Amino acid sequence: MTTAEHPVDLKVENPSDRPAGATSFPGRSASFGLNAVILRSEALAALVAGAGIWLVNGGSALWLLPAILLPDISMLGYLVNSRVGAVTYNAIHNWTLAFTALGLGWWLRIDPLLLVGALLLAHVGMDRALGYGLKLPTHFRDTHLGRVGRDRPATGST
Repeated sequence: MTTAEHPVDLKVENPSDRPAGATSFPGRSASFGLNAVILRSEALAALVAGAGIWLVNGGSALWLLPAILLPDISMLGYLVNSRVGAVTYNAIHNWTLAFTALGLGWWLRIDPLLLVGALLLAHVGMDRALGYGLKLPTHFRDTHLGRVGRDRPATGST
């Protein structure tokens, strides 16, 4: 069977030919199938762990939901442009910041810092479980996990 007869295009793609943020699978997330299940289950575990740490260390159950949404204030950078928005969003929405705050809060016995770390861990876990990843500078919907949401079909086509 030749490649012309094969239903799958076997052409090897040069990654430098793709636009920034594009995946090898047009219209699909960079993580799909079993990988997506694993990544989302890890994120869900982080959400549960962060919420648990918050509650066990004196965080209010009543304030957990509003507090878990606070890190999204970092999206205000998108009011400037996509590049600034990606920087401000990624500065808050990453595991490093969450674990650093959590670890330092625990080690130094600074309860508010521990709660901030727990909150960031839960928030990042929530976002990743929903498929939102670190933002690329091209567009809010372009993430390290793939493009968020569905692209609308072109108008006027039948």
